[in-house]
Amino acid sequence: MNFQQLKIIREAARCEFNLTEVANTLFTSQSGVSRHIRDLEDELGVEIFIRRGKRLLGMTEPGKALLTIAERILDEAGKVRRLADVFTNQTSGILTIATTHTQARYSLPRVIKAFRQLYPNVRLELNQGSPQEIVTMLMAGEADIGIASEQLVNNPNLAAFPWFSWHHALLVPKGHELEQHQPVSLNKLSQHPLITYRQGITGRSRVDRAFQSAGLRPDVVLSAQDSDVVKTYVKLGLGVGILADQACETEAGEDLTRIDVSHLFEANTVWLGLKRGQLQRNYVWQFLELCNANLSLEEIKRQALSYASEEEQIIDFQI
Repeated sequence: MNFQQLKIIREAARCEFNLTEVANTLFTSQSGVSRHIRDLEDELGVEIFIRRGKRLLGMTEPGKALLTIAERILDEAGKVRRLADVFTNQTSGILTIATTHTQARYSLPRVIKAFRQLYPNVRLELNQGSPQEIVTMLMAGEADIGIASEQLVNNPNLAAFPWFSWHHALLVPKGHELEQHQPVSLNKLSQHPLITYRQGITGRSRVDRAFQSAGLRPDVVLSAQDSDVVKTYVKLGLGVGILADQACETEAGEDLTRIDVSHLFEANTVWLGLKRGQLQRNYVWQFLELCNANLSLEEIKRQALSYASEEEQIIDFQI
């Protein structure tokens, strides 16, 4: 048994058992991947994959157990490789942050500016994606910190810490009739075409839940991942925008009006996520503290450096 075989087992599960994709990910050949799988099955004396002809359809029960062990071994091996870097490069290196467009565009600039003043020799990489993509990047070790309003608190292998709370707001063209009907009701809002975030993005679930609870079916004519895209189509008059309040800033000359609807939708929380048990450089902890000074660094380290257990709960810090 070797590390390459374990990597193939892990990537096979990630690539939905497509051996061509596994080979491309690991920069090897498909025939080499197949050979490694056969050798490992011969060594263990069990079948790891469910097959139909030459196609892999899934994992057997022994295969699933092996996948869990393989992920743990590869994760620990990754920590060994990071060890020297963590202890020798405390003020230089790369900080990779996976986040949504809304946080990258509206919430992070202040923090990143302050961070750069403290760590001028640390290069920052911002990878934008959906909350699920952010979780995937954290779990794969492709990001040091994940920032999003959804998904991060649902994975027991991540330690999640609150940053700030926010509400949705409306953005309408100036002169829109909703300006004359404040406070806006859900019933009134449902009578207009709506433009908002797509499913799974920036508190969309809370918007949907509010309408469902009221027995209303909103007319969402366009949904997008990007706040600026939503704003663009509101400007074109295609509908009323429901956005994160921090994304509703209007520039001089823009014919748009922001309307408070915090009474209609539940508050949302932006979470800071770290992979549990992952060695971190000091500047990672410093970045979290810059985001929310109310967080206890001792408690962050305690939870982030521990491994997941069923009993552990997300810490409810005051924000």
